[in-house]
Amino acid sequence: MNLLYANDKRGQYPPSWYAATAEALPEFPALKGEVRADLCVIGGGYTGLSAALHAAQAGLWVVLIDAQRVGFGASGRNGGQVGSGFNKPQSELEQKLGRDDARKLWEMAEAAKALTRELAARYAPDANYKPGVLHADWHQSEVAHSHAEARFMDEQYEYALEPLGTEAVQAIVAAPGYKGGTFDPGAGHLHPLRYAFGLARAAEAAGVQIFERSAAHQITRGDKVRVATETGFVLADHLIIATNGYSAGLERKLASRVMPINNFIVATEPLGPKAEEILRRDVAVADSKFVINYFRLSEDKRLLFGGGESYGYKFPRDIASVVRKPMEQVFPQLAGVSIDYAWGGTLAITMSRLPHIGRPAPNILSAAGFSGHGVALAGFTGKLMAEAIRGEGAALDLFGRLPTPPFPGGGMLRSPLLTLAMSWYAMRDRLGI
Repeated sequence: MNLLYANDKRGQYPPSWYAATAEALPEFPALKGEVRADLCVIGGGYTGLSAALHAAQAGLWVVLIDAQRVGFGASGRNGGQVGSGFNKPQSELEQKLGRDDARKLWEMAEAAKALTRELAARYAPDANYKPGVLHADWHQSEVAHSHAEARFMDEQYEYALEPLGTEAVQAIVAAPGYKGGTFDPGAGHLHPLRYAFGLARAAEAAGVQIFERSAAHQITRGDKVRVATETGFVLADHLIIATNGYSAGLERKLASRVMPINNFIVATEPLGPKAEEILRRDVAVADSKFVINYFRLSEDKRLLFGGGESYGYKFPRDIASVVRKPMEQVFPQLAGVSIDYAWGGTLAITMSRLPHIGRPAPNILSAAGFSGHGVALAGFTGKLMAEAIRGEGAALDLFGRLPTPPFPGGGMLRSPLLTLAMSWYAMRDRLGI
């Protein structure tokens, strides 16, 4: 079995609360023999599904292949948070990229959220998109920084982030360690797997041929791109590589700039009336830990809590115990609560925490490394790539200028070096430094 899927039974969604509460899609067939297309998309997550959907709606003949099932990877396992901007404060992006490019990127990130809301409303109303994300800080110094960023966004971008002190945060979330933060009413949250399934249904209805259990083993470049699987191949005018954390081996430059990491989530037993005591508003929360904690309530009043990370290709044997530690640190009143579901997922980061957009060949595009902001940015990037294939690539070119340097040691040494660095920051989190 491919190491990238060593934690998963082939073709089966992980035993998550998401999989248990999403209407299952019928299986798509495996690719067999030769198939021709205007566009081949590798990867059935948000990026690939959005690219395929928008390209097919524009009249292209599209084939999408996935090594497992659509929505199988991070798109069907994540925390469901539709965040604003990128994984960097907007003030920092201005310093790095200049005011003009930073402002254009903010406008694109706003468009990404709007597209996510639109697609969810049209194709996945059962994903239950809801507004509101709270950023909670553990230390007063972080509160001061968050409030300064809120003032910056209000004054420079006319975007309202509500600064919150200790009492205001405690009025929303009963977590005694939080000292303050900001509330973002323009962000939101949804059921990620239902959203992925909705995009897949829409793509199929638009004419996309979807093949599952069809891992791409080799890409042969040329005027026509040939993508080979175990049992067939696709011959296409254009190719989009949308494999994110599962990109190892497909494209060397992409692999050197994108690092797969594993994140873990649990769903508690239904909390009943106690749920409103834990989280008093139906919003999502993400905190200031370097190894971030994030959580929200499910529709059946469970706490969906994400915490802990690992690097490499294997998950811990007991995911529930790994996540229970930070969950009980945030909510000591939940000590001993039953955990009904526990799962992990592989996402991808870059050195700069900004998405990596590549063009390995004139007729090949790739996108990966959304670094925790993929629910909105991935689908939007897929749409931009579909537009670029039709010759409308100005917006994607701006994404392509984002700095995403290779990891030290490239594809071979990035994992051990990053593990050392991440372990250091995780220790700082534990010590409260």
